[in-house]
Amino acid sequence: MCVLAVATAGCAAPYYWQAIGGQLELLRKREPIEEIIADPVADPKLKTTLARVEAIRRFAVDELYLPSNDSYTTYVELDRPYVVWNVVAAGEFSVDPQRWCFPFAGCVGYRGYFDKAAADRFAAKLVEDGLDVESGGSTAYSTLGYFNDPVLSTMVDGGEQYVASLLFHELAHQRLYVKGDSEFSEAFAMVVEEIGTERWLSQNGTPADLERYWARRQRRVQFGELIAAQQVRLRAVYASGAPPEQLRADKERAFDTLRREYEALKASWEGNTEYDAWFAQPLNNATLASVSTYTRWVPALRARLKEVGLSAFYVDAAAIAELDAAQREERLREWEAGASEPAASGASSASG
Repeated sequence: MCVLAVATAGCAAPYYWQAIGGQLELLRKREPIEEIIADPVADPKLKTTLARVEAIRRFAVDELYLPSNDSYTTYVELDRPYVVWNVVAAGEFSVDPQRWCFPFAGCVGYRGYFDKAAADRFAAKLVEDGLDVESGGSTAYSTLGYFNDPVLSTMVDGGEQYVASLLFHELAHQRLYVKGDSEFSEAFAMVVEEIGTERWLSQNGTPADLERYWARRQRRVQFGELIAAQQVRLRAVYASGAPPEQLRADKERAFDTLRREYEALKASWEGNTEYDAWFAQPLNNATLASVSTYTRWVPALRARLKEVGLSAFYVDAAAIAELDAAQREERLREWEAGASEPAASGASSASG
């Protein structure tokens, strides 16, 4: 999941045109969901999923106080597994992502491409420049309300709960997004996604569905903690002042430690292997950054939501969004200090 990032023609014309072209393709291919549902020859499984989208949208507005507009009232069939491919880069001896700045999204820690080949070319250039690079696909993205975003074919294969989680996340971006602070903006959307998915399953799923979701969320929390600890470890390595050869050796040892920590953690997951693929890829500073962007402030925001309830949480989040970056980080650290992850079998008590 990402947000639309469009460059100005003067600073990056090829990137600008591929972004505009990709967005125009989506606008051109949109079909009203109600027409697909009424079409007697449309795929029955797709019709069933799209019929639930309206219920999910209404739930997002009524229960989560998310924007009520024409987003997700249309559908686009794509001929690819992802809508965009995001390229993340970091210095060889830095855990912080390189940032690119755009008019709509502000400065973000990735560049998104509608074409995989273009993303691969850009990633290869960054590697040639000596950067750590990670490139991966995203099934959904948000235009932050500048356009009425459609449901995409890349979103629907995961099932109803997956679609609900994506819609809650992307509509949360439309409610609140801070230009230049991807970590805060993504954490806000993640926390709204979590409470929304939990409430949706409580009302529309089974107890077993909810238990499975809590278990997945707990694993995601633990995975995020591993990544955060690795970044702390590497910051210390990179700040040591050692020569580059020593830094590279220490960096590799740190990633070996991370892999061992994951294997130890996985032993408590009763056979679950959902993060094996992530650990099977080449790991570097950019792969860490691609995770931490979404997880850095989740504990702080989750704790605040649990403490004050959803309505007051929105007020508080909007208030600190108005602060400068240093003040916002200070406030988030205060909230984080009181954070405690609920047990996997206990739902959030946040209400209102």
